[in-house]
Amino acid sequence: MIRLDKFLCEAGAGTRSEVKTMIKRGRVSVDGVTARSADLKIEEGKSEVCLDNALLSRIGTVYYMVHKPAGVVTATKDTREKTVLDLMRGAPGKDLFPVGRLDKDTEGLLLVTNDGALAHRLLSPKKHVDKTYYVLTRDVVTKKMCRLLEQGVDIGDEKPTLPAVARKLADCEKGLLLTIQEGRFHQVKRMLAAVDNEVVYLKRVSMGPLRLEDSLEKGMWRPLTEKEKKDLGV
Repeated sequence: MIRLDKFLCEAGAGTRSEVKTMIKRGRVSVDGVTARSADLKIEEGKSEVCLDNALLSRIGTVYYMVHKPAGVVTATKDTREKTVLDLMRGAPGKDLFPVGRLDKDTEGLLLVTNDGALAHRLLSPKKHVDKTYYVLTRDVVTKKMCRLLEQGVDIGDEKPTLPAVARKLADCEKGLLLTIQEGRFHQVKRMLAAVDNEVVYLKRVSMGPLRLEDSLEKGMWRPLTEKEKKDLGV
């Protein structure tokens, strides 16, 4: 058995005084019931403790889906620019970081966690994790462009890009869904430039088994569901 406030501290939710305030404000629940006392004794490994509906563990590993808006940089901190972690002030967990990156002008799905092992698995080139982007372009997307993208294109690096999946949008002649398995610098933009087109809007809609929730508005975040974590293997 462990006191609730101690558990919260060790889960990275905050200092002892901060977690006591969280409890007083009704932000903490134990087994689905709002907790009212910091000295409540809970049973480790059996009691489910949530802060703002995010399930916590004593080791402090947490997982969040973020809908990154344009104008925000993918970084833990920046002296000049607003970062994705600035959007998540007050989120439970210590040492949070985004898994991979999206350009400042790119929107869409980001996974934020403090699980370094998971980040390594998702970002390792050897794992070939799918990342799908919704792309709007300057010019009409042709079948030839899609065919070239799917074969792999020269973007000025030592090697061409790996084969991709490029699907024209039925309702937009200047749009496509592009799935890649790499994470090179400005890769999608450089791939479209390699087929004589240009990206005018870019949004990541999925990464591995995770898909951006349609109802999650730009700039918002939420904890991953238990199913999503299971799909990720955590």
